[in-house]
Amino acid sequence: MADVMIMNEIESRAAAAGIDLSLVDLNSIQLPRGENFGIISDDEDVYQEEQLDFETGFGNIIVVDNLPVVPREKFDKLEGVIRKIYGQIGVIKEDGLWMPVDPETQKTLGYCFIEYNTPQEAELAKEKTNGYKLDRSHIFAVSMFDDFEKFMKVPDEWAPPEFRPYVPGENLQHWLTDEKARDQFVISAGSDTEVFWNDARQMKPDPVYKRSYWTESFVQWSPLGTYLATVHRQGAAVWGGSSAFNRLMRYAHPQVKLIDFSPAEKYLVTYSSHEPSNPRDANRIVINIFDVRTGKVMRDFKGSADEFAIGGTGGVTGVSWPIFRWGGGKDDKYFAKIGKNMISVYETETFSLIDKKSLKVENVMDFSWSPTDPILALFVPELAGGNQPARVSLVQIPSKEELRQKNLFSVSDCKMYWQSNGDYLAVKVDRYTKSKRTTYTGFELFRIKERDIPIEVLELDNKNDKIIAFAWEPKGHRFAVIHGDSPRPDVSFYSMRTAHHTGRVSKLTTLKGKQANALFWSPAGHYILLAGLKGFNGQLEFYNVDELETMATTEHFMATDIEWDPTGRYVATSVTSVHHEMENGFNIWSFSGKLLYRILKDHFFQFLWRPRPPSFLSPEKEEEIANNLKKYSKKYEAEDQDVSLQLSEQDREKRRMLKDEWDKWVNEWKLLHEEEKLERQKLRDGEASDEEEEYEAKEIEVEELLDVAEEVLSFDFGQE
Repeated sequence: MADVMIMNEIESRAAAAGIDLSLVDLNSIQLPRGENFGIISDDEDVYQEEQLDFETGFGNIIVVDNLPVVPREKFDKLEGVIRKIYGQIGVIKEDGLWMPVDPETQKTLGYCFIEYNTPQEAELAKEKTNGYKLDRSHIFAVSMFDDFEKFMKVPDEWAPPEFRPYVPGENLQHWLTDEKARDQFVISAGSDTEVFWNDARQMKPDPVYKRSYWTESFVQWSPLGTYLATVHRQGAAVWGGSSAFNRLMRYAHPQVKLIDFSPAEKYLVTYSSHEPSNPRDANRIVINIFDVRTGKVMRDFKGSADEFAIGGTGGVTGVSWPIFRWGGGKDDKYFAKIGKNMISVYETETFSLIDKKSLKVENVMDFSWSPTDPILALFVPELAGGNQPARVSLVQIPSKEELRQKNLFSVSDCKMYWQSNGDYLAVKVDRYTKSKRTTYTGFELFRIKERDIPIEVLELDNKNDKIIAFAWEPKGHRFAVIHGDSPRPDVSFYSMRTAHHTGRVSKLTTLKGKQANALFWSPAGHYILLAGLKGFNGQLEFYNVDELETMATTEHFMATDIEWDPTGRYVATSVTSVHHEMENGFNIWSFSGKLLYRILKDHFFQFLWRPRPPSFLSPEKEEEIANNLKKYSKKYEAEDQDVSLQLSEQDREKRRMLKDEWDKWVNEWKLLHEEEKLERQKLRDGEASDEEEEYEAKEIEVEELLDVAEEVLSFDFGQE
């Protein structure tokens, strides 16, 4: 009903402005990011409840309690101490420090008010000094001035909470029980966000849910596919379901820009960046960690962008995203961030630092977690001009015990790649040659699960080859490397174990001269897609690594993104409007490279498969199913046969309809031809017949004057 009212208002305004809405393509209208132009967000009520502090007028004021109570003669000294502490954090306004005085005793009351230029400075002061120990007897208690309004609303007497009857919610995993074993995906194009089933048998997407202005920037699935997150000016929200997506929880974080889920979906990390009052200062960063189910803020982090911009690459305003990286396996037990000369590791039981202190690592440049175990891999570059070598270290958490270390010499750069089961760690090492003018690349391969963690060194046949891409086989022991010079580099496949050498890396094969710059393994392993994205114009090669043979070679012109579905049965390739304005949309392929269907969408900018949680089947049961696949496959082969017959019948019906339409058109023209017979007879001077063979052929000579010219001729008569 509300949609009808809004549409009626739009039509009335258009009529008043003299605009014909039938000539306007409403789907082509795009609002600038961050603007709403009167379109109310789903989270407008949150915005009203949780307005930014600086909109209340007092968001830049803090209250500092537990100050010393001093007489008038010590007033200036105490004020100087407070200004020294709080003036380092931000700019205190003129007359922005006020300490109330008891009129009877002429002593301070033990608290003060401090007014900063911006709410961000006030928040930082609260963050930095709440709990600050001035001396044994005076530990600061710092609050935002606006919080006092909330405190005053607390009733003096306790009242029992209102009883609400339990209402069972929707089964958020119901979509996994689809009888056709289909997967879902979400797309964003223009202002619309849509969820579909991938109905590969019918060779088309099956619509599930569609909503306009569902998000103000992007959407994101949670790692196990339970939730779909949307991003708004007021914060983030999560939705769940299989057909009707209901809002489950909202997370207030004004001007949120980025979000990230923990691996087990227990926590949601939100990020925002705010411009400082002084243009020379760094942006102010606010990070909240929410409990996904309750919406409670478990921990927040605030500071300048410089404090969060150490190590890593990419992100927003110089900050590497995600800032916090989750570790310890699938139970969301630990998260960590890199800092200057340290790694700060937190545990989620109390959301505090392990052992109440960070891991000190001088000049640490990068780190990454094992996907399955509480093990950190750290990279430290060379120090003291090369006198102290670079190193890669493996550190056990929470003991912080170093499990293994490898010193590396003449190192230009390092990049670490974990295998999905945490069995192996590959470290790509770029080293300087003796001349220091060029570099070459090799790999250090750590066997994490073996005794003493042995390390192998792998160099390519041509160690001067540039490494373009590297990727482990998911849950497997093989990896692929694209190396060489563009536009036709080579692709090599290696195995960490073979029939003869279970503990030694060996090369399986090298494919020469491939138009590829990216590698995409199937989530189930065995198959890989060699892709030439962007500058390589979307060249695609589907390769069977088990048989070492190409299954298909094709292209998706100008393809920018590729994503396998979580089962490894299908692949989506897409062209987004972020990179190209032409041919925006996506293709769905089978694992072997057969094009199933193609969808074009104007202003298309996002495609995401819905992740699946891990199987509950034991490895033994999965092996048994694989060994008896023929027995299980009979049912599905019969279903495929039925679908094939159905599609054939649909094709026949479509051809029948086209033929009927053609016959109808021909009959209409025959009827019209008969109705116009008298008119044609008049045009032929009474000749009644339309049959050509009944015509009498006559030859008629027609004389035509083509040109007339006059010419004066002179005659020369001789004299007699």
